[in-house]
Amino acid sequence: MKIDEYINSCQLILSKVVLEIYPKAQLVNSFKDDSGFFIDFDVQSISETDFEKIEIKMLETINQKISFSLINLNQIQALDWFKQINQSYRIDQLKNYFNNNQDIIKFCKIDNFQDLSRGKYLNNTADLKYFKIKSVSGVYLDNDVNKKQIQRIQVKVFKDSQTMANYFQILEQAKLRDHRRLGVNLDLFVFSDLVGAGLPLFTPRGTILREEFSSFSNELRLKHGFQKVFIPHLTKKDLYEKSGHWSKFGDELFLVTSQETSDKLVLKPMNCPHHTRIYASQSRSYKELPIRYLETTTVYRDEKTGELGGLNRVRSITQDDSHIFCMADQIEEEISFLLNSAQIFYKTVEMGLRVRLSYRDNSNGYLGSQEIWQTSQLQLKKAVEKIGLDYFEQEGEAAFYGPKIDFMATDALNREHQVATIQLDFVQPERFDLNYIDQNDNKKTPIMIHCALMGSIERFLAVYIEHTNGNFPIWNAPEQLRIISVNQSEKILNYIDQIIEICQTMNIRFFLDNQSESVSKKIKQAELLKIPYVLVIGEKELEDNVILPRIRKDLRNNLNNIEPLKINNFCQILQTEIQKRSNKTLLDL
Repeated sequence: MKIDEYINSCQLILSKVVLEIYPKAQLVNSFKDDSGFFIDFDVQSISETDFEKIEIKMLETINQKISFSLINLNQIQALDWFKQINQSYRIDQLKNYFNNNQDIIKFCKIDNFQDLSRGKYLNNTADLKYFKIKSVSGVYLDNDVNKKQIQRIQVKVFKDSQTMANYFQILEQAKLRDHRRLGVNLDLFVFSDLVGAGLPLFTPRGTILREEFSSFSNELRLKHGFQKVFIPHLTKKDLYEKSGHWSKFGDELFLVTSQETSDKLVLKPMNCPHHTRIYASQSRSYKELPIRYLETTTVYRDEKTGELGGLNRVRSITQDDSHIFCMADQIEEEISFLLNSAQIFYKTVEMGLRVRLSYRDNSNGYLGSQEIWQTSQLQLKKAVEKIGLDYFEQEGEAAFYGPKIDFMATDALNREHQVATIQLDFVQPERFDLNYIDQNDNKKTPIMIHCALMGSIERFLAVYIEHTNGNFPIWNAPEQLRIISVNQSEKILNYIDQIIEICQTMNIRFFLDNQSESVSKKIKQAELLKIPYVLVIGEKELEDNVILPRIRKDLRNNLNNIEPLKINNFCQILQTEIQKRSNKTLLDL
């Protein structure tokens, strides 16, 4: 099966069926990816409950074994067809097409429906068997928040029945790994109606997980000369008007009213404009560049209530943010370092990584000249190719002020998630009149590079929790060791005190469970919390002065028996494991 022919054929069937079910629907645009396609419709609200109805109708058409046929239409014929089925977006697209002195345009026809050809098609619908409507979401027309919101349907296609069956099996596994369920079971985060939707509250255990990843991200960048900065969570509206964010995202900002000033204030939705103010606070020489700032901080966006979901989409978004101000000839080195850092980070968390080169499309929702965009997009591509990363290119996914490298991480269920980002920005330095003095005493505008290794920490944690199924390795586990007392005798508790003192000295996170419950019940509780190591301390351990740790199964390298250990030796091995950020135990090597 040729995937392009399959996708093109499936697109045509979906377009036909949606217009039959929703006669007032308008075809807007469509996009392909490596596993299927998206179609944008201007239509009344479509929800997940409508998927089955649409799929059944598609299968009815497919089962008729209708042939696909390519036809050529002239301008009058093409416009007449779209007028007949009342497709205003298509009419506008055709006018632009024929304004470029095209005499004919190719259509694909099936039964009583036809649409613009996307390339090659299957012979007939009998070959179309394996597809699934994956999602529907609201997007802005032309990627412009000032325009109306339309519906984007995403469809996934499969090469055979086994691949499709595997997909549904993964969906079932994904339900069991849902981070919202695990977040409650593992006591990581909560939501409160009194606090508000989309505003997660992290428990002590969840906060440890957050901070371990934040520390790791900072560590990778501090080695390369990044400096920590700190900015307030409030700003005047003027800052975002100057940056261009207000016109683009003004309706997504939280407005703040002051009782002391007439200034119009907002909660910051991003950090880059603030960081430009630090750069601009003094004159800069080319000898100082690159200047690198990093800050892990929270931003706020007034996301639509219907789009909120667990940690995947929240209104308080913590970013491991960083910005580089550099000269043009420093771009390659800076991006190479950031690419390397991202590779190290995602290799450590055992997720596959490739990148999407996100370019602009032909719409008007972008700032900066076409020439600047073409130059910057080429530089990003060269940097990725030089380091040897697997990549693909996609138009329409860039930010409004520059192209970017989006890191796509693959989890344990082979699902791909957008995580880290590296982005060139030729617009904000100009809008904020940033400059440096070059070796000839001339003022030059620096280039700004945005980078986050996790992006939204909340969203990254949602991905990571599901990737590991909550089985965290010892280095980031909220509780690394649980100590269980067989009874509450003074001798046993004194021995446990010695163990606790060693753990505290070695910064091992532990919890002592000496409740008056059965040992089996206490072990079961530790297993439910997925704690990496458990020590059961009783008379035998006291008498032999050794311990035999219980190790979570997924951490084991082999099935060999673990030898009893002195507590000092055990804790030293754990400490090494933590420092190495190992995903497996070092006790059975």
